[in-house]
Amino acid sequence: MSTDSRRFLASSPRGLADLLARELTALGAQAVKERSTGVTFTGDLRVAYRACLESRLANRIFLELASFEAATTEEFYAGVRRIDWTAHLGPGATLACEFTGRHPAITHTHFGTLKLKDAIVDAVREATGERPDIAVEQPDVRVHAHANGARITVSLDLSGESLHRRGYRGAAGEAPLKENVAAGILLRAGWQEMAAAGAPFLDPMCGSGTLVIEAAWIAAGHAPGLSRSYYGFLGWRAHDTRAWNEVLEQARARSRIGADLPVIIRGQDRDGSAIRIARDNAERAGVSHLVQFEVKPLAQAAPPDMDSGVTGAPPTPGLICVNPPYGVRLEDHAGAMAVHRELGEVLRTRFQGWSAAVLIGAPELGKELGIRAYRTHALWNGALECRLLRLRIDAQSARDPGRLGKPDASLRESPGARMFANRLGKNLKRLKSWADREGVSCYRLYDADMPEYAFAIDFYRTIEPDGAWLYVQEYAAPTEIELDAVRRRRNEALSVLPEVTGVAPECIQVRTRRRTRHGDQYQKVAEREHFHRVMEGGLKFRVNFDDYLDTGLFLDHRMTRERLRAASRGKRFLNLFAYTGTATVYAASGGATSTTTVDLSRTYLDWTQVNLSLNHLIGPQHQLIQADCREWLQQAAAASGPYDVIFLDPPTFSNSKRMEGVLDIERDHPVLIDACVRLLSEDGLLVFSTNAQRFRLDEPLAGRHDVRDISAATLPRDFERNPRIHRCFEIRRRPMSQ
Repeated sequence: MSTDSRRFLASSPRGLADLLARELTALGAQAVKERSTGVTFTGDLRVAYRACLESRLANRIFLELASFEAATTEEFYAGVRRIDWTAHLGPGATLACEFTGRHPAITHTHFGTLKLKDAIVDAVREATGERPDIAVEQPDVRVHAHANGARITVSLDLSGESLHRRGYRGAAGEAPLKENVAAGILLRAGWQEMAAAGAPFLDPMCGSGTLVIEAAWIAAGHAPGLSRSYYGFLGWRAHDTRAWNEVLEQARARSRIGADLPVIIRGQDRDGSAIRIARDNAERAGVSHLVQFEVKPLAQAAPPDMDSGVTGAPPTPGLICVNPPYGVRLEDHAGAMAVHRELGEVLRTRFQGWSAAVLIGAPELGKELGIRAYRTHALWNGALECRLLRLRIDAQSARDPGRLGKPDASLRESPGARMFANRLGKNLKRLKSWADREGVSCYRLYDADMPEYAFAIDFYRTIEPDGAWLYVQEYAAPTEIELDAVRRRRNEALSVLPEVTGVAPECIQVRTRRRTRHGDQYQKVAEREHFHRVMEGGLKFRVNFDDYLDTGLFLDHRMTRERLRAASRGKRFLNLFAYTGTATVYAASGGATSTTTVDLSRTYLDWTQVNLSLNHLIGPQHQLIQADCREWLQQAAAASGPYDVIFLDPPTFSNSKRMEGVLDIERDHPVLIDACVRLLSEDGLLVFSTNAQRFRLDEPLAGRHDVRDISAATLPRDFERNPRIHRCFEIRRRPMSQ
């Protein structure tokens, strides 16, 4: 080791240490050794400066100052004080400290941080007579102490703050995908070599543009730290300004050389606000002239040759990188499954010959793509363990996993398949005669009757176009069940559906739905726009089997809607959290003098309007209001009421981006019910329904209002096996004399 050589540690996201080691070696690092979450190396300050400025993968760069044994708090304090801190903190310098790791005596990192700070401050005050100031944000010097048992390593954080913060983001803040993780995906997928060969790039769900911007920087040889104004070494007393300026100018020169690229780098997203943020980010990152952003849904993704209308010449193969929703944070596993199915369909049908890198949050999501990965890598995005799938897209992959497809004949005669077929056949025989007699055309055929075959299967008889459909929702299996067993049972059940029901495979829609404490939300998950019409209670309704987590018609509310129709004759009707407005249609058809329908979603209000129009229920007496129902109840409802019949059917849980705060019906139902009762006329009726599985009505509500549980009376015959499918209550004003 030369006299100028020092010891450094570069931390990185889990799963990228091997790439970081190669990157640092290319930057001049010596004695490079991988760790699980980073790399140790040696070199002079220029190497460390280059790592801070040019590493696409590192989180932080630490310069080791001392390493010593300290079994007690006192020994830790003394070891830190022995370091010459005046060599690192100049007069007036600000300081921040951090303690991490496991230590036999220091069991709380906050306490360790305080002892580290005290030791440094006491040492500087003793040497200079002055006490350094503490600054949490952008200090001149940030000191880090890490404990591995009694072994303490004290370092300077030369990066100052995580290097994934490139310095170009505006008020939108952090991206769902960290920038260095995005760079790792691109480098792992071979984008650097592909870009040099002129291959095009596309992120079809680009959000705020993280992958697109990193792809442009890699293609242009642009150092990711050039947009940053702050580093942890700039206020360090031993900072070599001349060496830093030389490193900086060399990086700028390389960036200027790659400023004009013949590479097509594109991003698209259905969310116009996300695209606006992406364009602003690209402008601040200095790559707006290198990238193209479009507001476009996933279903319209295409290679640049197809987008431009050029025909004849075969499209140039390129790279697709995408970070679809994981279905974890949004508690929307079924939605994530549907997005992955649509992504797989787009890749197979339009991007033959291309390569793809897809980051998935759960193994079952990869199956929905319908494309076998030739390499899979474990990768952490923050605290979430993910899998990076590397794909070669070819003609052999063209299978739609969203539809049932051709049943596996080899499974139809297995004992499990026959057992499931027998149960399904018995259900069909019993329910079909009942449905024909009662005029019910859409009903629940099977609902996890056999726990090992955990499906909810709904039958739909459509009238426009005329046909029969099965809507199959598979409840996600508990994690302790072996994946192979889950897959075998799933395939056994699906293999016999066409045979038993007579429904064509292409008319069987399969989804996976996770049972959660907070239920599911109704976000759109595809863009096929295939609508059908069904008949219920003599009324027509529009349904969709492809694009949403639910079809648009809650079958378990069939009897509840009938009760609302009977109660609404000559009455003023209010429908809150209206979804597709089916209850409004029933009330209007029953002779309601007026209806008011409130929902936050413009899509669902438009759907309500279609449902009303299908039944010739149009006119100014039917009012549609787009609003957060909670805010509307607090601010605007009094001017619209009173109402004679109110239907309140909130989602179990909602964290919609457009809604203020989070709705949790188990917590919030008393406030909602009280607000609705205030809007009731003297003899008015509130019908409150919820699908919360373990719902308990707040006891004080029964003291304030006249409450009657009608759950059993609103349970349709086809849902008798699942009496907890919903809870339903009739609520009225309590007479004043009581």
